[in-house]
Amino acid sequence: MPQSKVAGPERAADDSKKVPACSGPAEDTDAARRANVPARTSQGIDWRVRLRRDRTLILMTLPAVLLVLVFNYVPLLGNMVAFQDYDPYLGDNALQAVRESPWVGSEHFSRMVEDRLFWQALENTLTIFLVQLTLFFPVPVLLALLINSFVRPRVRAVAQAVLYLPHFFSWVLVVTIFQQMFGGAGMLAQTLREHGYEGIDLMTDPGLFKFLVTFEMVWKDAGWGVIVFLAALSVISPDLYEAAAMDGASRWRRMWHVTLPALRPVVALLLVLQVGNALTVGFEQILLQRTAVGPTAAEVLDTYVWNVGIQYGDFSYAAAVGVIKGIIGLGLVLAANKVAHMMGEQGVYKR
Repeated sequence: MPQSKVAGPERAADDSKKVPACSGPAEDTDAARRANVPARTSQGIDWRVRLRRDRTLILMTLPAVLLVLVFNYVPLLGNMVAFQDYDPYLGDNALQAVRESPWVGSEHFSRMVEDRLFWQALENTLTIFLVQLTLFFPVPVLLALLINSFVRPRVRAVAQAVLYLPHFFSWVLVVTIFQQMFGGAGMLAQTLREHGYEGIDLMTDPGLFKFLVTFEMVWKDAGWGVIVFLAALSVISPDLYEAAAMDGASRWRRMWHVTLPALRPVVALLLVLQVGNALTVGFEQILLQRTAVGPTAAEVLDTYVWNVGIQYGDFSYAAAVGVIKGIIGLGLVLAANKVAHMMGEQGVYKR
């Protein structure tokens, strides 16, 4: 016992010699400056350290950033022609034509308000968007839950590949396949005629057009959304399911209380992005079928801009419609993101 009483203070004294005293932020900064090493800031690692650490990732993302700048942000400068009476023949090149074209202010926007065809295109766009939001958006979530319930990984991989394959088809091929199935000379019409019924042509029915383009989108792009939701499901800890099963929760209870809450942030994010694309409902897809059903049912804002700007050469008015479309889309994104914040989700950006 006496030895332990003596050894205790001696050991404590030796340990105090080995362990250095804690230094404050000022001493760390001075030491880092003397060692020519960037000091840690109050917000974390110094930006120069992060730049050296992530230089490989930054170089990898530079081509994508350049593509976005060239094809998404640089063309925004051309929106100035919405306030001009733009004539491409006033100069030897586009820049000279912009300089020479007279300014007309908000004349094209006033014309837009009085244009009946513009309001009809806007109405068709919003109608198709609401149908797609109701019928298309839940499909990838349900398919992801179904595929995730498969026990065998091989069956899961085959199902995912089959669903994802149509995403690589062009809209020309997709419309052709639907024409061969549901057109006037398609498989469905021929089968009905063989059994004594009158054949039907779903591809030329204006009343069914909004549902037709929605089902085409479901068949083509549902597999893409499945991948996103399966990635979200893969990060759910199996311990949560095991704990819920031990508490007596059934399969449906585990899905309701474990799986769906884990998917909620991804659903909120994709829903905000989907609302942002409310006025973009598929230019190529609708343009290919516009003639079959007529402009009354198939004229949307994208095809309207195409007809006015490209076919009739009214570039300034088409640019004005594009500006209004972008402003409305931005407002929808901000509103949807605000709703996501009110629901407790992050959305596109944090508060």
